[in-house]
Amino acid sequence: MTAATHYNKPGKSVAVFNSVVAWMADRGITLAGARTLEVRGRKTGAIQRIPVNPLRLDGRTFLIGARGETQWARNVRASGECTLRGGRTSTTYRVTELAHADKPSVLRPYLKRWGWEVASLMPVKISADSSDDELTAAGPAIPVFELTPVHVR
Repeated sequence: MTAATHYNKPGKSVAVFNSVVAWMADRGITLAGARTLEVRGRKTGAIQRIPVNPLRLDGRTFLIGARGETQWARNVRASGECTLRGGRTSTTYRVTELAHADKPSVLRPYLKRWGWEVASLMPVKISADSSDDELTAAGPAIPVFELTPVHVR
């Protein structure tokens, strides 16, 4: 799948906020279901950590790059796996990127749940009320990964 180049870069205050949310998630205190994503950097090999909002939908788990082609999304794509941490639990997943045509069925419920938090961050203007055509058109700008558990600790 060809990577789009859309990315809505966060401001400096976001780094502070993200570190607080990650600290809370690591201790089992979630802000709207946030978890800490851990993924190996594709260039440095170092573990990168960032808070994310995984979406559970019909027994499946999805990870959405609301800011677009973030470094974590590129790292997840390159590595093919990631770990989500929350409290004492961490789960390692194999990742599969969704085709653009399959994204509306995940983006709509994601936006219904977290649109209040992520709508202003997205590289394209969409909402839970956007048409399927609008959500499909936004697909190249928003990475969506399905997560399949391979190890729970």
